[in-house]
This record gives sequence, C-alpha cells and structure tokens, in this order.
Amino acid sequence: MPSDRRDILKGRKRIILKLGSMVLASPEGGVDQNLIDSLASEVAVLRKAGYVFVIVSSGAILMGMREMGRKSMSNTMKVKQALAAVGQSKLMNAYDSAFGAHGIKVGQVLLTREGLEDRRRFVNSRNTMEALLRMGVLPVINENDSVAVEEIRFGDNDFLSSMVVNLTDADLLVIMTDIAGLYDRDPRLGEGRLVEVVGQVDDRIMEMAGGAGHAGSGGMSSKVLAAKRTAHMGIPTVIADGRGRGNLSRILAGEPVGTIFLPSREKLASRKHWIAYSGRTKGILVIDDGAVRAICQKKRSLLPAGILEVRGEFEQGMLVSCVDSEGHEVARGVTSFSSDQVRLVMGRHSRDVEELVGADASEEIIHRDHLVLKE
Repeated sequence: MPSDRRDILKGRKRIILKLGSMVLASPEGGVDQNLIDSLASEVAVLRKAGYVFVIVSSGAILMGMREMGRKSMSNTMKVKQALAAVGQSKLMNAYDSAFGAHGIKVGQVLLTREGLEDRRRFVNSRNTMEALLRMGVLPVINENDSVAVEEIRFGDNDFLSSMVVNLTDADLLVIMTDIAGLYDRDPRLGEGRLVEVVGQVDDRIMEMAGGAGHAGSGGMSSKVLAAKRTAHMGIPTVIADGRGRGNLSRILAGEPVGTIFLPSREKLASRKHWIAYSGRTKGILVIDDGAVRAICQKKRSLLPAGILEVRGEFEQGMLVSCVDSEGHEVARGVTSFSSDQVRLVMGRHSRDVEELVGADASEEIIHRDHLVLKE
C-alpha cells in the first residue's frame, strides 16, 4: 500500500462528499448559503477536471428550525420529523441555487435504512443513482427524516455515507466536519495532535475518536466507523475541516489535509459489503464448534450438520446471523433455505437434504460466497 497521499488518491474520480450539520450551520441559524455557494464553485471546477460527485447532506432539520423560528433542537422524534419536512425543500433550494449558478442540475434522493436493507431495493436504488450520474445530475442524498422511525433510521449520515460508497461504486469518501480531522486526544484540551494517516481502525483509534458529538448525531466515533466500513471495500476515507475554503481541492490534489484512512488490503465485494453492513438479519442460526471452525478458519460454507438451533422465521434468500453456542455472532449470510426447511435438515448430513426438502435444494445452508465473518 503506498504511503504518499498522491499515490493513494491517484485516479480516484468518483467522490462521496458528506457534509455534516455543524459544517453547514450558519451563525444566524439554518444553513450557511455562503459556504454552499463556495463549495459549488469548487465542485464546478473539479467536475471539469473529470471528477464525479455525490453529496450526502445533513441540514434539513436545521433549515426547518430556522423556518419555524426555533432556537433549540427538539428531543422528540415527531417534532424532528416535522422540522425535517419543513426544511428539506429549503435545503434543496440552497443547493439548487448554488449549483444552478454553474449550470449544474441537482437531484434529491431520500433514503431510509429499511429501503437499503432489502437487496432488491438496494439494487434499484443503485440503478437510479447510476441514471442520475449518467445524465450529469449531482445527487444530493439525505436520510428521509420525515418518515423514518427509530428502528429503521441510519442514526447518522456518516453511516449513510459509507453505504452510499457501496451504492455508487465510489472511489473515495470525504467527510467534512467542523474540526481538522482525528486527534490523538480531545483537541479542546489543547494537547491534541492531528493523526494524519490511519492504517487500520482498531481499539486504539476508536478510543481516540471518543463518544458522540453534541449538535450532530454522530460525532467523531461515527465518522471513524464509516471510514472503517469503507476501508473494507478497498476505498480510502478523508476526514477534514469542511469550513476551510479550498480544502476539497487540496484533498483531491493529495495535500496533507485532515486524516486519511487507508483502504484494507482484503477487499469485500459489493454484495458481501451489503451483507456485512447494510442488510438487517431476519433470523438466527446457532451453530456448533465444528461449524464455527469450518466457516471462520477454513473459509467453508455452512452445512446442515453444524446447525444446533433455528431462531425466528425467515424465507429463502434472507439475511441471517450465525452465532456460536454462547450466543456470540461469528458470521452472517444469505440463506439458501427457509427457517422451516433448516429445521428439517439441521444436524443432518448433506446427502440427506434432497430426500427431506427436494431435489433442487442446495447442499449448503449458506454458501461461502454469501457468507461474511464477524470482525
């Protein structure tokens, strides 16, 4: 893996640009139009150089607060959803005005976690994004806050941005925040040092990231987790100060701006990344120690003989979690059997499967190509 930023970023032209609430917030309330105008001018120049951008933007609730004359954020979901409904069109108008001045059309894309957990809907969303990009439209993505409920929310747009990397086959994730990057300790204490390069996100790096932020829903920890997920696709991430004029151009030029997170050497394919991070499991398979060794150490498929128990109800093709006898998740994958069928064949030899569930049945409950190990 090259250590020079220019080498790492060379040829990476499809960029996911995530803009957080703290970057977009205006001192007067709402969204800072001057910042968006400046960003649009910068993106317009970079597009002419061959870069393609997708923006993941927070800010709808902020705009709704300004429109409704509110000075503080509500703690209730229904009020936040109402404010998002008021503010989303205002937010898009801010982008439309800024980019329209450069002849760039923008398209609003509102996503929910539930929409991307289903593989078919995930693929449909991917096709829509590709169509927008082929038309030269700049997609502006946000969570659909006005309809998302707690159990189907992404929780923060950092997580959403890492999913959009997979959704769009992007080359680079740039997360713009209100500080210069990841520090080795809290910079508010006056002793922090900027970490310029992270080779791997481990416990030490997560400890540096600390807890959730104040105004935004994620904080540095969620940004680092987004970088970790993105690294597993073989894609680097840069976390940097979003209010510094020209920082985006400097990042893409390979200058030492912010913190760069290097891509992993072992890359997860798009489908396996979806299995690991985007899909929601519909059931649980409890597997024995032999099966744990087979899938974790020998990288084999999960066979009927290794299953001890089936929890929940699911259909063929759904995502399920594999746990050991103590309940620790060791893997997750797309099952070739329904829960009723697994109960019929669990603990049995693969040669018995045809007799029990039919001649067209697979020998594997989860094939290794559709199985992702827990980190």
